[in-house]
Amino acid sequence: MMSNKTALITGATGGLGKEFVKVFAGNGINLILVGRNPQKLQTLRNSVQKRYGIKVNSIAVDFTNDDAAETIYNETKKLGVQVDYLVNNAGLGGQGTFLERSFDQDINMAKVNMMVPTKLMKLFLPDMVNRNAGRVLNVSSSAALIPGPLQAEYYATKAYFTSLSNAVWYELKDTDVSVTALMPGAMDTGFAKAGGLTDTKMFANGVSPKKVAEEGYEAMLKGKMNVFAGLPGWQRPFVGLMPMMPKKATMGFVASQQSTNK
Repeated sequence: MMSNKTALITGATGGLGKEFVKVFAGNGINLILVGRNPQKLQTLRNSVQKRYGIKVNSIAVDFTNDDAAETIYNETKKLGVQVDYLVNNAGLGGQGTFLERSFDQDINMAKVNMMVPTKLMKLFLPDMVNRNAGRVLNVSSSAALIPGPLQAEYYATKAYFTSLSNAVWYELKDTDVSVTALMPGAMDTGFAKAGGLTDTKMFANGVSPKKVAEEGYEAMLKGKMNVFAGLPGWQRPFVGLMPMMPKKATMGFVASQQSTNK
């Protein structure tokens, strides 16, 4: 079933990003794929167009560039495409103590996880509100609920992103525009490898991103504020209790889960 709607998905060539592509394309929604690697984008674009018969555009941009968000927004205007669904999926992690990690590593993480998606919301939401129609799906993390030793800034960026998403959801509650925060647990994607987390207990039993993408998509369409998805068995009861548990003990558990299994 074809649709005249378009979704813009950042981090489209990654594990969860590809699953979002399949979900939206499978529902006949046209796509704008955003990623850093032009070759990967073109390959994905060709395969998706061939399989699903939808319109697919792509925008190659490095999220660590200061003008990344503006580049994406301006390119959509040049394409003459209206963005009905904005999926802020691109994210950057990295294992190590705050003092071990370099200044550039953490600044780049802040750009990718906070600044660019914030700017994209600033740019695309006014258009949605003017039409009184649109959905934003922000990929946060269950990490947003607590401080995370050995990934201190990553956890902090996700706390920011969830808080921002929730507040804007409330501000838009009287419109037909919504912002949904998707908070998955550890997933079996390229994220762990890129962040040096493959040898940690937390990612030893990462879940498939397919179900996460499907649950995020459905929650977004319904305009839900938050959705937890793809949590391994041990995390399900733990997540709801985390904010109420003693912080020092909780951080000790998180640190043990993020230590390498060596």
